[in-house]
Amino acid sequence: MKDVITYKHFIGSVHFSAEDEIFHGKIEGIPDVITYEGKSVTELKRAFREAVEDYLVICKESGKTPHKSFKGSFNVRLTPELHKKAATKAAMQGISLNQFVQKAIEKEVH
Repeated sequence: MKDVITYKHFIGSVHFSAEDEIFHGKIEGIPDVITYEGKSVTELKRAFREAVEDYLVICKESGKTPHKSFKGSFNVRLTPELHKKAATKAAMQGISLNQFVQKAIEKEVH
């Protein structure tokens, strides 16, 4: 599993910069780029939660949907909920949706 943290159905990436000696990441699965950082795991988790809360306020104030919209198709028709679940699972594994679907199909046909 890819290094991620979760809060209120949001996924956050987790990275460490040895040069800067800091943890950092970004909120995954949203149409914007929202980053956070901390000098410890505890600080990183707190910064991630604060980033999610701030993002939700901004979205509410602007009338924007906080999560990316999924149409439910990528050359194959799915329900929007199944599309979202597959995209979330792929992000948590650190692979693309295309790679995730390919692996799932390969598993079923072998």
